[in-house]
Amino acid sequence: MATTNDLKNGTTLKLDGGELWNVVEFQHVKPGKGGAFVRTKLKNVTSGKVVDKTFNAGAKVEFANVDRREMQYLYSDGDSYIFMDTQTYDQLSVPSQVVGKNADYLLESAMVTVAVNDGNPLYIELPAAVEVEISQTDPGVQGDRSTGGTKPATIETGATIQVPLFITTGERVKVDTRTGDYLGRVN
Repeated sequence: MATTNDLKNGTTLKLDGGELWNVVEFQHVKPGKGGAFVRTKLKNVTSGKVVDKTFNAGAKVEFANVDRREMQYLYSDGDSYIFMDTQTYDQLSVPSQVVGKNADYLLESAMVTVAVNDGNPLYIELPAAVEVEISQTDPGVQGDRSTGGTKPATIETGATIQVPLFITTGERVKVDTRTGDYLGRVN
């Protein structure tokens, strides 16, 4: 058990009957009248729901033991994804619900961070950007417009992103894994 004075961004708390919540941001508040309190923004680890919660200063909170390890993605076997710890060579099966939309940018042999609590995978974190190959896109057509246009393109993982008109099939591009935005060409 710890107190709210020990909170930091990124810590994981066990609240409300064992649910795990990540601290997105926190603020210690000392009003002129009344007791101090801690205002937090918490994100549910399993559902992704974000809530605001206020604690009295010094209140007891339970920190969850979350092990974050760098792992290599090996392959997908339908309803789960297999990752390997590069130091111990242990393999971990992560359900597709936990991987979620990250699967759109998950390339074989990519290094990701896997968070595990009591042997259960909680979530994975991809690098901020990945380099992918455009597997299919239509040729760009010049037309009347005042700004640069975009077109849909399918990347090697099967996801669809928007790219500028000059990008062709077979080119390698950099994509932001958080938003799915095109960041530029890769030489």
